[in-house]
Amino acid sequence: MYFDHSATTKPDERVLRTFMDASVSYFANPASLHAEGKRTEKLLERARTQVLSAIGLELTEGIFTSGGTESNNLAILGYVYANQHKGRHLITTSIEHPSVLRVFQDLEKQGFTVDYLTVDQEGRISLDELKETLQDDTILVSIMHVNNEIGTIQPIEQCAKIIHTFPRAKFHSDCVQSFGKLSFVDFTDGPDLISLSAHKMYGIKNSGFLAYRNNIQLQPIVFGGGQEHKLRSGTVSVPHAAALAKAVRLLVEEVDLQQFQQWRNELVEFFSEFDECRVLAPNASAPYILSVAFAQITGEIAINFLQQQGMIVSTSSACSSKNSDVSHVIEAVGMPQKFEKGVIRISLGKDQTIEEIEQLKVAVRQLIELIRKGVGK
Repeated sequence: MYFDHSATTKPDERVLRTFMDASVSYFANPASLHAEGKRTEKLLERARTQVLSAIGLELTEGIFTSGGTESNNLAILGYVYANQHKGRHLITTSIEHPSVLRVFQDLEKQGFTVDYLTVDQEGRISLDELKETLQDDTILVSIMHVNNEIGTIQPIEQCAKIIHTFPRAKFHSDCVQSFGKLSFVDFTDGPDLISLSAHKMYGIKNSGFLAYRNNIQLQPIVFGGGQEHKLRSGTVSVPHAAALAKAVRLLVEEVDLQQFQQWRNELVEFFSEFDECRVLAPNASAPYILSVAFAQITGEIAINFLQQQGMIVSTSSACSSKNSDVSHVIEAVGMPQKFEKGVIRISLGKDQTIEEIEQLKVAVRQLIELIRKGVGK
């Protein structure tokens, strides 16, 4: 029973078929001038248009990348380097994914000024703090939509409205954990750049996308033949692009957010019965992510026990789960010391069943009994 969809998802068979079909029928280099190259280029551009159409938000430009990490790096470094003459002040949050946080930390070493917005106990930023932190020379703000560890949803529509009152400031959002599940359709304002990753939405690994407005100036961070609008050199994998577009279309059409919300509400109520555990961001998290902290044990103990019962969960972030230190996100939300090393993340997927949810509850009750007996101390 797989409860780790925020780490990665099993590729949809229809996406895999698209990838294989494109690999056989559209194998030519899309930069080639011959007929096969032109035909492959048309498929590439059709995939780009389909992804941008699904995103909306008046983002009309897009680059295919190797995943969320590259998309975040290109968005931040590409924009900052191209626009540093306008200002050298940057803003992000204290709970970003490492592919954002470490980029800003490196930019600080290069002489840029970076302010890190704090969060409350549920991982939410303060819009008032955002307003107070923005300056005339702020050129970029990066705030993730859904946190990868505890699932907190940030109010990116309201953030965009505030940021856009400062003419030099642009807004990037890491939407890897939200796109296709949370809709942008009703937004009246939104980010200027967003990052996506295919393998978080039943697509193929090593495939991502950076979407941005047509007034955004970027500088490449990889140099070579000048593919992808001269912003990402290297032969474009058209099969990956076609498969990403297919994954996007399927997820947008088929996601059942109401079912996720029902199951998450049931699990929040269930975990609230026990003094030995605490739900993180119970009122602010996405419907498909539930992080729980157990007292007096490590997350690894909980993971191993649940795995013995046939259930796959992760510690707070699979991207760095082999690191035994307390996560920067857990520190930022002020988790009490007795809980801070016992965090696990349960993330739901489209093929989950109610039977699996019930079996998870049974296994957790058994784990709680072991904790009460002192196992793991």
